[in-house]
Amino acid sequence: MVVHKDQIRDDIVSVAAKIFTRFGYKKTTMEEIAMASRKGKSSIYYYFSSKEDIFKAVVEKEAEELKKDLKMAIDEVENPINQLKKFILFRMHKLKTLTNFHTALKSDSLSHFKFIENIRKEYDQDEIEIVTRILKIGIEREKFVIDDPDLAAVALVTAMKGLEIPLFINKEHGRIEDRLENLIQFLFFGLIKQ
Repeated sequence: MVVHKDQIRDDIVSVAAKIFTRFGYKKTTMEEIAMASRKGKSSIYYYFSSKEDIFKAVVEKEAEELKKDLKMAIDEVENPINQLKKFILFRMHKLKTLTNFHTALKSDSLSHFKFIENIRKEYDQDEIEIVTRILKIGIEREKFVIDDPDLAAVALVTAMKGLEIPLFINKEHGRIEDRLENLIQFLFFGLIKQ
């Protein structure tokens, strides 16, 4: 049986993702990736020029997975209010499972990699576009009262980013699902009595 070159590359990326998740970028070595992939180190270098190149492939794969899964999750619901809720809940849960992508977004120690900055910008833009689209549909269907959906989308995405670490790390304020639901209630209905 002949294994296609792309399949071997994908297999290396899958194995490397697990190792990067377990040990982090800095502590992972090419030797570990080669051993876990059941390949010689020279074989790994045939497909990737460096550890950075492998990490880039891992992060890009996780970014694509998040984008695809978010779209599917949102497409499951029709109502823009429920789409926005689904986006927030699904995004927070899914991001927690994509350790390497989340690390690339948040870690200052990886900022020197040019590809990280590009991925961060692209991801931010994708999220803003998704939220803007949901808000505009909600305005058209008279579900949302928003003067500037583009600015509102930036505000919502910024709020979610700022709450990622407190929501995932701080466990003393109840289950994450309950905290996310409270966040959604606050975002939708605010503090002012209507």
